[in-house]
Amino acid sequence: MPKKIFILDTSVILFDHQAVTNFQEHDVAIPITVLEELDNFKKGNDTINFEARQFIRFVDALSQGNSLSEWITIDKKRDSKFKVIMEVSDKLKIDATRIFGDRKADHLILNAALLMSEQYPKRKVILVTKDMNLRLKARSLNLLSEDYETGKIKDVEGLYRGITRLELPDSAQIEEIHKSDRVNANSILDFQPEAHHYFILRNHKSSILAYYNAEQQTLEKVEKEVVCGIKPKNAEQAFAIHALMNPKVKLVTIQGVAGTGKTLLALASALAQKSDFVQIYLARPIVPLNNKDIGFLPGDAKEKVSPYMEPLWDNLKVIQNQYKENSKDYQRINELVKNEKLLVTPLAFIRGRSLSNIMFIVDEAQNLTPLEVKTIISRAGEGTKIVFTGDIHQIDTPYLDSESNGLSYLIDRLKGRSIYAHITLEKGERSELANLANELL
Repeated sequence: MPKKIFILDTSVILFDHQAVTNFQEHDVAIPITVLEELDNFKKGNDTINFEARQFIRFVDALSQGNSLSEWITIDKKRDSKFKVIMEVSDKLKIDATRIFGDRKADHLILNAALLMSEQYPKRKVILVTKDMNLRLKARSLNLLSEDYETGKIKDVEGLYRGITRLELPDSAQIEEIHKSDRVNANSILDFQPEAHHYFILRNHKSSILAYYNAEQQTLEKVEKEVVCGIKPKNAEQAFAIHALMNPKVKLVTIQGVAGTGKTLLALASALAQKSDFVQIYLARPIVPLNNKDIGFLPGDAKEKVSPYMEPLWDNLKVIQNQYKENSKDYQRINELVKNEKLLVTPLAFIRGRSLSNIMFIVDEAQNLTPLEVKTIISRAGEGTKIVFTGDIHQIDTPYLDSESNGLSYLIDRLKGRSIYAHITLEKGERSELANLANELL
């Protein structure tokens, strides 16, 4: 069977600069327009800027002594090759710029794929892009097109949830946990759970909350702990607080729709442990509205990003309002902010900082790529605990979805690890009105 030719667009390179090496024995090409677009992204401190720079370096190294307009071997073992396509619209039978009436980058990329299809009629040519609209345009021109699959979760509906509801036939098992706080897991479970997995154990008489201690192979009782005046309103929230307060768990993910209390619980738990950490970071990625860069907003850097940080300040205010305004606890939170022991900041503002002895909460983590998540975790030093919160079904960035975002990837890859815990929050607790919106709108 002839090798396939995969054409990658700019969105794929910005998602993963190593993408050209992930197509096995098949050949990979990029249109010259992609290099032009990457030139616009190479300056800056965001992950996409890093991806652009890394890819440009890769192509530069690959092209030493070679012509990019000819096939260059990437991997000798797999015999995969790479080249840059020079688009020549006037020689095409089908011209995307003429059909769509615009010479914008997307249409030039389509022309590059059309050119390869004409030059290699016996080989399958496939345009790979994370831009859904570009995929649709490609298919309208009878071009094969697909999403970049590397790092995608195949069964997002079956994504690990961290909680199991279990009906027990004998109330004595539940009573034993109530009395002794723990039991041998094998006496209740007929399966091997993941480390730090949580259980709601019930029968017709009673119920109890428990978690699996993998080291001891026991089921241990989980109490509904109050943190900084925030009381868990359901079992899921109690589990989240337990994971957040457990010193053996160094990485926590909390997934759930708006109003389930993800960020509030994480921040309250961090404040309850403030003496255990040098600093608390509460950060989120900035996703500008209408895909506009925040540079067009008035003011200095802090004024530009301030609107994006307001939801985080709102959560802090909820916690602060659990105390009287003249109380020591209320004033202590003000002091933490003033002395930057508690830092509410855009994620981009902490790049390059040391992450030792820090409680680091990343909100809206569904808007991160798998590489961004890996980069954050890989910076963790001794004594650091990292928390990712988000809703994998509420993506704000154009080239991510519930299957390819960093939060889904993290949950799928790390489940069962001894220092990791995950909780899925399903029940909204913000208000009856918010719950109605989540259910019906």
